[in-house]
Amino acid sequence: MFRFAEPVLSTYGDRLHKTLADTESELIDVVTSTLSAHGNIVIPAFAVGRTQEILFLLIDLVKRNVLPHLSIWVDSPMATAATHLTQHFFSQLDKESQSTFEWFKKNPGAVDLRFIADVEESKALNKIKGGAIIISASGMCDAGRIVHHLQNNLPRAQNAIVITGFQAYGSLGRRLVDKAAKVRLFGEEVAVRASIHTIGGLSAHADQAGLLDWLRGFKSAPQSVFVVHGEPEASAVLAQSIREELEWKNVIIPERLHTYTC
Repeated sequence: MFRFAEPVLSTYGDRLHKTLADTESELIDVVTSTLSAHGNIVIPAFAVGRTQEILFLLIDLVKRNVLPHLSIWVDSPMATAATHLTQHFFSQLDKESQSTFEWFKKNPGAVDLRFIADVEESKALNKIKGGAIIISASGMCDAGRIVHHLQNNLPRAQNAIVITGFQAYGSLGRRLVDKAAKVRLFGEEVAVRASIHTIGGLSAHADQAGLLDWLRGFKSAPQSVFVVHGEPEASAVLAQSIREELEWKNVIIPERLHTYTC
């Protein structure tokens, strides 16, 4: 069927992700070094999808004996509900995920996984000074319980903040990725002494190669391609790559308040 117009998300249109093996190595290094230093690992993550994938990956790394026993707290009511929903539809998961989940059910002591229910339990996590992996929303750090965990953990050098998704310009997560020395949380300046680790391979968004591969699946070129959902540089690089590699001519980066005819 002919497509008159196709939107393409250019979030990572100007870069390539590391391989899964390299991504896992990054995560293993951060977790082992931080736990060895008796620090906490704080992971901002979107509640639906991203949190569950991170959990599966961490459990799988323990299963493969490349990570030690882990203590993981999921502090997000929505993430908790989404995880329980994932369990309910367990049979719909891929075989690898089913295998990991079955292993975890048979070896519950290998990972101490806890889901935080209420605000008081969430506040109690502030008492943990080391050895914890805290996964909380929102993914860009601008709202939700993650802000409290950052306030508590950013000032301590033995801690690590692991960024697993795209951080939009202007967000708190982006300021951390851009190596801000201080950030303002709840009206107070908080020193950033914890290490900040961006692991792009854990993002849900495809990189440039993935986007181009997806576009190659079209039987015929759309009449128009609109490059959206990206910062200007990423959108420009992807648009040019589409023109050069696929030889599609009508590639548009839409401008605000403009009307386009497809």
